[in-house]
Amino acid sequence: MQPKPEPVDASRLVELAREVMKQAPFPVLASQDGDQPRVRPVSPVKTDGFIVYIASLRLYHKTSEIASNPNIELCYLDQEHNQVRITGRARVLDEVGPDAAVKQEIWESNPLLRQFLGSPDNPELIIYRVDPSQVRYMREWGLEYHEVPLEDS
Repeated sequence: MQPKPEPVDASRLVELAREVMKQAPFPVLASQDGDQPRVRPVSPVKTDGFIVYIASLRLYHKTSEIASNPNIELCYLDQEHNQVRITGRARVLDEVGPDAAVKQEIWESNPLLRQFLGSPDNPELIIYRVDPSQVRYMREWGLEYHEVPLEDS
């Protein structure tokens, strides 16, 4: 007998999606390497609603993949197998303007970055901002994605 998931309250989709993201702090990032999809776990350095910031190094393969095609997807999966998929575009934070303040905030709040890179001006450091175009939530065994409203994020 197939399990029956509890119904999803559409008015709680933003809350449900954020809870999955909180419970599953290491999403899988999907990018494109030519005609080959690539996935890898990542550790976001900041999350603001459904906007996700990811630190990387220039030498990593995802750097060239995202430079060639900034369309990516993040998939969060919690212990109950509920999932959130954030589809969007990744862009490198600028060194000036409003991005500079965000980059400095991320730098100051992340001792691991400071320990390994020494300075926020380290040329190897890249911080991506993933701007969502779509957020979907699925409850385990639901077999149906629910569109999460972006305007409430």
